Amino acid sequence: MTDAAAPATGVRRISTGAPWEEKFGYSRAVELPGGLVLVAGCTSVVNGQIAAGSPYEQAVTSFDVAFAALEQVGLGREDVVRTRMYITHARDVDEVGRAHKELFDAVRPAASMIIVSGFVDPSLVVEVEVEAYRGGTK
Repeated sequence: MTDAAAPATGVRRISTGAPWEEKFGYSRAVELPGGLVLVAGCTSVVNGQIAAGSPYEQAVTSFDVAFAALEQVGLGREDVVRTRMYITHARDVDEVGRAHKELFDAVRPAASMIIVSGFVDPSLVVEVEVEAYRGGTK
């Protein structure tokens, strides 16, 4: 579900109905007037359940959650200009990197992979953020 743009600012806030959006007061994505779309951290939680186990599977599912948010504003993976991948173990770098390459090899966004101490659920080992840009051709 997409929220309408705020008239004074032109900022468009996107909600996916995830329970944490209401509980913690955030939007899944925010589109700024200049065409930049910021997607909040996404994990492999789908319909309230962790949908995948391995770091590779969690990364793919997490990016799919982000892509679904981008679709609500008419953008896709080809519009992604930056990614951030947060992982809990250095041993997962190659698996998460492989998922990123499969999804973005042709796009080549700026990317960071950061090792963190953990997430709200210890079975989550990957969280991703994406930024996309709506150029003048869309």
